Amino acid sequence: MIRIREVSKSFRGRAALRDVSVDVRPGCVTAVLGPNGSGKTTLIRMLLGLVRPDSGSIEIDGRRLDGDCSYRAAVGYMPQAAHFPENLTGREILDMLVHLRGNPTPDRSLISELELEPELDKPVRVLSGGNRQKVSAAAAFLFDPAIVILDEPTAGLDPIASGVLKDRITRARAAGRTVIVTSHVLSEVEQLADDVVLLVDGGVLFAGSLASLRAATHEPSLERAFARLMLRSQAAERVA
Repeated sequence: MIRIREVSKSFRGRAALRDVSVDVRPGCVTAVLGPNGSGKTTLIRMLLGLVRPDSGSIEIDGRRLDGDCSYRAAVGYMPQAAHFPENLTGREILDMLVHLRGNPTPDRSLISELELEPELDKPVRVLSGGNRQKVSAAAAFLFDPAIVILDEPTAGLDPIASGVLKDRITRARAAGRTVIVTSHVLSEVEQLADDVVLLVDGGVLFAGSLASLRAATHEPSLERAFARLMLRSQAAERVA
């Protein structure tokens, strides 16, 4: 269980997150959604230990994040745009990660599933954006992490590779892994997610299951449900 309680964070006087409280259920896929600037990136960076909250707390399996980064060994991360050393090959990058982790039996199955093998001996600088994404995906799942954080994971992937990655996410959930996904592709979220967190202006507009979101908005699709919640929020602000 990931427990986020009353977390706030400001940068140069501007609030990025405001009193955010969310539970991320283990063994589920949780989608973190919201417009640009809503606080998604800040929240993800906090879960990775790259940003500390100004107030509030974050716990993973009862362990409060307080600067000790050892918990990250159980976390796999795929950024929206990975920045690898341009002179290294994809194989060298993955081998370096194995060496740094000291893991003698990494899970390389996603490499073959993504048909990445023919590209692995090319320097990263010559790889297409899609193949860089594949290297990033392979790295995220390389150590069979208990928690997987995927930031716009299918961006830049062709439909076949996108399907392969979504299948891997589904299998990770079936194996009891906790998966956190950000995506602007709401149809994709509906395929994958159990729970949804909607952030707007740094605050939580909704947090709960997809089923409860549909029930609360009486809308069948995530896109329409999200729009209805936004309209309700704007109307409430005008009244206030």
